[in-house]
Amino acid sequence: MKHFLLLLQVGLSFTTGAQDTTRISLLFAGDIMGHDSQIASAYNAATGQYDYTSCFAGMKPYIESADVAIGNLEVTLAGPPYKGYPQFSSPDALAVALRDVGFDVLVSANNHSVDRGRKGILRTIRVLDSLGIPHTGTFANEAARNNEYPLILNKNGFTLALLNYTYGTNGIPVPAPGMVNLIDTAQMRADIQKARQVNPDAIIVFMHWGNEYESLPTRGQRQLADHLCRLGADLVIGSHPHVLQPMEWRKDQNKLVVYSLGNFVSGQRKRYTDGGATVYTELMKIRYKPDSVITTIDSVGYFLQWVYRTEDEKRNYYMIPVPHAEKDIAAFRIKGATSQAAFKQFVADSRALYGKHNINVPEIAQIPPDSVVRFRIHVASTAPSNGGASVPALDEYHFYGIEPINDEFGTTLVIGNFSNAGSANVLCKKLIEAGHTARVVQYVGGRKRILRNRPED
Repeated sequence: MKHFLLLLQVGLSFTTGAQDTTRISLLFAGDIMGHDSQIASAYNAATGQYDYTSCFAGMKPYIESADVAIGNLEVTLAGPPYKGYPQFSSPDALAVALRDVGFDVLVSANNHSVDRGRKGILRTIRVLDSLGIPHTGTFANEAARNNEYPLILNKNGFTLALLNYTYGTNGIPVPAPGMVNLIDTAQMRADIQKARQVNPDAIIVFMHWGNEYESLPTRGQRQLADHLCRLGADLVIGSHPHVLQPMEWRKDQNKLVVYSLGNFVSGQRKRYTDGGATVYTELMKIRYKPDSVITTIDSVGYFLQWVYRTEDEKRNYYMIPVPHAEKDIAAFRIKGATSQAAFKQFVADSRALYGKHNINVPEIAQIPPDSVVRFRIHVASTAPSNGGASVPALDEYHFYGIEPINDEFGTTLVIGNFSNAGSANVLCKKLIEAGHTARVVQYVGGRKRILRNRPED
C-alpha cells in the first residue's frame, strides 16, 4: 500500500490517570464541480491564465481548521479543451486552488471519472501527483490499485484508511487498463478486510451514490450504509445528489453516516443545488496502556456554504461560508435582491432539512480563526557533538506522531500538534526529564513563528 504523510494538526490533552488522549479533526466536502460558467469566471484574459483563488478564499479558514480535509473531485483534469457538463475537464488551476485552500486529499471515483476517456483518468492522476495531493478512487491500472488501495494516511499517531466508490460512469466504459472503483459489495468487503489488516484507527468510505436532486436518501443508500458499517467502516460519507441529504451520528455504534454533502462548488443555480455543507468531526484516541488503545468519534457538526455568482457583467463565483456571512454580511458583499434572497432561501431550506432529519449532528456556529495556532515539540535526533550521552528511544511517543524535518539544527523530530501551549509543555517536560533535548515551538498557519523556552528555563 502507498502511505501518504499529510501535514495534519492534532489537538492533544492529558488526564490525571494512567492514560493519554489525542485527537484528530476531519472535514469532508461534497461535489467539486467545474461547469462552463465557472471555467469562464476563472479565466484572466490579460494573462491568459486560470485562477480560482478568489472563489475559494472565503472557505480557507474552515478547510485549514481541520487536520485532514477531504473533498470529492467531480471533474477530470484532462487538459484543454476545457469544458463543463456533460463531459468535464477543468484547468489544472482548480486543483492548485484546492491544495492552497487547505484540502489534503481528493477522491476521484464518480460518474464523471471517464468523461475524457483514458487520457482523462491518467492525466488527472499525474496532475494530482505532481501537486502532492493524495487521492484515491481511480487508478492507472490494476497494479496501481493493488499497491495503492486502500489509501492509508499516517500522521501524528493516527492511521486512517480511505476507500472510495461510485455507482457508475454515466454508461461510458472504463478504458483499460485504467480502473474506477465501482460499487460492488463483494469487492468492498475484500477492500475493507484489506484495510483492517493495517489496524487503522478509522476506516472511511466515501460513496458516490443516490438519486440526483432528492433530499432524502434512497432505501438502497440506507441499506448500503448499514452494510458498510457492519463490515467495519467507521465513517460513510456520501456525494452525487447535488443537494443536501441528512447526517447520522450513530453514537451507540460509534459510526457516522452522511448521505450527501451537496455541491461544495458548482455552476448550478437552482434551489437546493446552489450550496452545500462540510461535515467536521473529531476522533479521540485513548491509550490506557501500551497494548490497549480505543478510538471513538468524539464530536460531529456541520458548516453550511453557499455559492455566490455576482449579478454584474463579470459573473464571478465566490464561496460564502454561512457563519461568517450571517455575522458580517457586508464583508462578503452579496449584492442584488435576487442573490440575497437565494442565499437566505438556501440557508432556510438547509436548516429545515437538517433540523428535521439529522441525528446528533448540529450546525456549528463558531467561526474558525483566520490562522490556526498550534504548538509542536521539537526534539533533537542526535546526541551533542561534544560527546554527550546517546539519544534515548522515542518509542512510547509514536502515539502522538513523530515527523522528521530539516531545520537550522539539522534533523529534528517533531512530536504532536497541540491546540494549547500548556499541553505541549507537559509532554516537553516529560521528554526533557527522560534525557532528550526538546523545546516547544509555536506554529501559526502551519509555519514556525516563535521558539518558546524549554520548560526548565
